[in-house]
Amino acid sequence: MRKAHIYKPLDKEQFKLKALFWSATFSTASYLDSNFFQDPYSKFDTLIAAGNADSINCATGSGFYNLNTFLKNQAEYLPGFFSYNLKNEIEDLKSQNPDFLLFPDLYFFKPEHLIIIKDNLVTIWSNNPETIIHDIEHTRTLSIKSEKNDIQIKSRFSKSDYINSVNKLKAEIHQGRIYEINFCQEFYVENLQLHPVCTYKELNRISPNPFSCFFKLDEKYIISATPERFLGRRKNKLISQPIKGTAKRYPLHKDDIKSKAQLLNDIKEQSENVMIVDLVRNDLTKSAVPGTVQVEELFGIYSFTQVHQMISTIICEANPELTNSEIIKNTFPMGSMTGAPKINAMKIIEKFERSSRGVFSGAVGYFSPDGDFDFNVVIRSILYDAKNKYLSFHVGSAITNDSDPEKEYDECLLKAEAILAVLNSKL
Repeated sequence: MRKAHIYKPLDKEQFKLKALFWSATFSTASYLDSNFFQDPYSKFDTLIAAGNADSINCATGSGFYNLNTFLKNQAEYLPGFFSYNLKNEIEDLKSQNPDFLLFPDLYFFKPEHLIIIKDNLVTIWSNNPETIIHDIEHTRTLSIKSEKNDIQIKSRFSKSDYINSVNKLKAEIHQGRIYEINFCQEFYVENLQLHPVCTYKELNRISPNPFSCFFKLDEKYIISATPERFLGRRKNKLISQPIKGTAKRYPLHKDDIKSKAQLLNDIKEQSENVMIVDLVRNDLTKSAVPGTVQVEELFGIYSFTQVHQMISTIICEANPELTNSEIIKNTFPMGSMTGAPKINAMKIIEKFERSSRGVFSGAVGYFSPDGDFDFNVVIRSILYDAKNKYLSFHVGSAITNDSDPEKEYDECLLKAEAILAVLNSKL
């Protein structure tokens, strides 16, 4: 029988690092780290789950229905992820672009060992927590070697292909089929031997973000430095925080402040953001007590290591007649990664993109035993299949009528900077 044990390590950050490497020795592991970012909805600093005592794994169809059943039978912290392709289960949509990673559409697990770090205290749930502490404290950590890697990064689009596609998407906007769309391109590396934990460690060092995660499912890995919350629940309150609007960071303070101010006052970025705010408001009405959807913050500017971001916060009171599975289904996939109108945007995304998104622009997070949940948006992330030695990362931007294709391409490269630095490579 699992029991809780509270432990105060001498060095919390070193304990976290060792716990990350320890967790990755299991076939299933999840490491969610807030990197000291706190907001009114933060529940913990770090959640670490290792070992699979029970799980749900859905490849096609009935994912949300099966998840609903799984959640009813568990009163545990349940980490897991949703793949973007679950859209096909929610709407009359199809995915025919090639999938080179083949993650499940949906996966959640009941961990054998659970660790929650809050402030300076570590709480461990395990059959033998003292043994877990011993094992973690004696775990060896590693680092990525600093010499240059000869990594050949390929793209599904040349720059000219990308620009041509953006112009075609703007034609779709002119014809009234959509008025905003998130268009992404995949970069990939074949036959790559990678150390996933060291890669996550380095990515999190270069680009620490509030919804960072490392997720291992057998030989498939999600290595993420995402700053975006898709959807959270705190008691009867639902929270969504879409990101639309990106600006570069600068080493000189005066230049950085100028970049931040330009983002705040950029009419195009504001226009993109408010389109997605309206879309999220509409999605939340499907799960809300009528009349409770409201914008808590519009055009908030938040600074991260790599970029400034424009983030808005939309909240509502959850309809008590709906389950958590139904609530997430009503809002998935997130508006910031699709476009508006949402269904038309997803159809056009499938037409113009050249590979399946898979877990990219899906969500990683957890359900907690008190009925709360929290999920990120899988962006700024590396997806890796160790068996096939295939690495993938997508980057994208919001295309509107006012988009400059060259600038949209540059924004994609800006968002890829941290990953390129980790891989010690250039595009």
